[in-house]
Amino acid sequence: MGKNKNPVDEVKLTVAEAATELRKKPVTIRLWVAQRKLASFKLGRHVLIPRSEIERVLAEGYTPAAAGEAR
Repeated sequence: MGKNKNPVDEVKLTVAEAATELRKKPVTIRLWVAQRKLASFKLGRHVLIPRSEIERVLAEGYTPAAAGEAR
């Protein structure tokens, strides 16, 4: 089976989930969203981030902090 390219069906992460994936604090993820460094959309009061955005950030060379280094 091929990769699903439909953005509607793509997995979306909450700010907390994205922070865990990138090993950053949720406040940092919210700052990146506000600065438009990280694409997102709002569903009511919830900010959701497509998994492809996390993959893009990692592919561009961002290296998450090592476990235990996140502050």
